[in-house]
Amino acid sequence: MTGLAASAALLTSATLGVVSSAQAAPKTIRVAYLSFAVSNSYDAPMLAAAKAVAAADGVSVTVFDANNNPATQYTQLQDVITSGNYQGIITQPIVSTNLVPLVKKAIAKGIKVVNIDQILGASYATDKPQVPGLSANVVFLPTRIGTLLGTQVASACGAKKLNPCNVAYMYNIKGSTLDTAIYNAFNKVVSKHSNIHQVANGSGYFTISLADTAVANILQANPNLNLIVGSDQSIEGAQVALASANNKHVVLVGFGASAAGIAGVKSGAWYSDVAQAPATEGQEGMIALVAAIKTGKNMGTIDPVAKLPLHGLVTKSDASHFTGEWPG
Repeated sequence: MTGLAASAALLTSATLGVVSSAQAAPKTIRVAYLSFAVSNSYDAPMLAAAKAVAAADGVSVTVFDANNNPATQYTQLQDVITSGNYQGIITQPIVSTNLVPLVKKAIAKGIKVVNIDQILGASYATDKPQVPGLSANVVFLPTRIGTLLGTQVASACGAKKLNPCNVAYMYNIKGSTLDTAIYNAFNKVVSKHSNIHQVANGSGYFTISLADTAVANILQANPNLNLIVGSDQSIEGAQVALASANNKHVVLVGFGASAAGIAGVKSGAWYSDVAQAPATEGQEGMIALVAAIKTGKNMGTIDPVAKLPLHGLVTKSDASHFTGEWPG
């Protein structure tokens, strides 16, 4: 068990011990979990961790799978609120502002709401709750991810003495608000380094096979490419494309801290990785929601990577201290 996991486990025990003696809650607590996509390998451990906390406290969880469709997710939240069957809701917004009016409505009706993983609100530059009355906000800050990616690319280019350092940036979904926020923060860093040239970009769509195809095309058009940066799925796809091209010199920088990403950093195949911890988010989110339902107490901002080494930056020297919370 990692230090973070141990701390979270202690927090679970402590939190549940406190709330058990607090004000009366409904005999059976029912929680709605609004997943952006149950089949996603990143969301699955988040949901499993949330369910484990709920089961330990006798809380009933109903999962609503939007399958990456924001209209479906909006309708699901409407139905959850209208039903009157739930004392708590966990949200994972597909579109950051889409659910805000409904979350406000739920809170006004006395339903406790905790937001996890994705930004709920208009600003991608803060991890603080953007909806008054939100019981907790357990999210990664996109601008921080982008900034760390930029610093790691600059570090890699310097360490490998690459001048020029020709970089390909892999979006997940180019043009999405989330990707734009991450990229803008990344670009703000690398644009200060005259040796870094962004020569290409592509989209991996959170899928290894699609990233493989995109990177193969980038390699063909840019034979002098030095570095590829993107989410773990994109970097895994890049590895496939590089192997097919018998290219062993391109440097890889990822974000996600998946099992595959951490293994890549440990082996030296990847230069570094910026951590995300989906299981911790699910665990912390459900702990906060149960506490809010039982005590009325809001926990505000919860940083899921606060207790990780280097605040979640995975490098070869400390990769052994990380455990991937999702496969990649």
